[in-house]
Amino acid sequence: MDTAKRDGAGLALSGGGYRAMLFHAGALWRLNELGWLPKLTTVSSVSGGSIAAGVLAHAWHKLWFGDDGVAENFGKEVVQPLRKLARTNLDIPVTLKAMVMPWRSAGEELARRYAKHLFGDCRLADLDPAGPNFVFTATSLQDGSLWWFFRQPGPHGQVPLATAVAASSAFPPMLSPVVIPDPHKPDRRIVLSDAGVYDNLGLDPIENQRATVLVSDAGKKMKHEEKPQQNWPMQLFRVLTVMDNQVRELRTGSLLKSYQDKQFAGTYWATYSDITHFELPDALPAPIERTRALAETKTRLARMSEQVQDRLVNWGYAACDAGMRRWVDPAAVAPERFPYPGGV
Repeated sequence: MDTAKRDGAGLALSGGGYRAMLFHAGALWRLNELGWLPKLTTVSSVSGGSIAAGVLAHAWHKLWFGDDGVAENFGKEVVQPLRKLARTNLDIPVTLKAMVMPWRSAGEELARRYAKHLFGDCRLADLDPAGPNFVFTATSLQDGSLWWFFRQPGPHGQVPLATAVAASSAFPPMLSPVVIPDPHKPDRRIVLSDAGVYDNLGLDPIENQRATVLVSDAGKKMKHEEKPQQNWPMQLFRVLTVMDNQVRELRTGSLLKSYQDKQFAGTYWATYSDITHFELPDALPAPIERTRALAETKTRLARMSEQVQDRLVNWGYAACDAGMRRWVDPAAVAPERFPYPGGV
């Protein structure tokens, strides 16, 4: 796309279970303080990032934005519901329920839980048109393409928000698939799985459209194994992990090169970032040995301790702050402290 035709700002929230959800909660917290939430044109999300984006989208009409673009009730309307969900076990109960009730898919049960805990009967068409365009991505298991859920009129807009978030976070095979009617062909069914199968960064809806591209990445890197298993099942699993890791590295490398080539403005921060690399003398203290441990938190929808929740939110807040003040908003005032005592 011609760079002259780009406009607005896009935010991509990666997948990564509750780890990603809480890391992104911290990033959104800092973006709110910087007055950047109302500047967003599009919010694209994957898996755990879609839970955070879904709560933000659901709460948008209740956020009180001042003249400075800061919503004073952000913590109550966005952070608190996310932390409440992080105290809830979802993945194993959903899997077990699907096993004893085979007529209901795991994805359908996951959507039911999201509706119960977060979204009620809200549908995509109900989202506040004054807010950004929230795009919840999923992967079609029928043709391997990326499927987008977003606010629009017609049948597509009648999809429940809980279903869109569930499709985006339906990690295979336990929480997958989510099956929905094709909005354009009622006799056809769309079979969907976690968006991270296709692109764990959620870049497609924004990187070729927006003039400013912000990316929050809480994805988990491939672990080094000195002695990989040689039996066929474990070897196959390892090969699939290598293929997934290659896709992630290629997408991230392409994004960073686009910044360097000035195809668009923006910044990238991740759970694996080293905060010293942002070269900010007043960045919040985030020792690499502690942040790396947070980056290795299991990719689960399983209950997290309050301390780990605090640390993940704090790390997302600090990483976003460093990226934004280094590359996007250098005039912004540095924060005095972390959202929660104890740092990362």
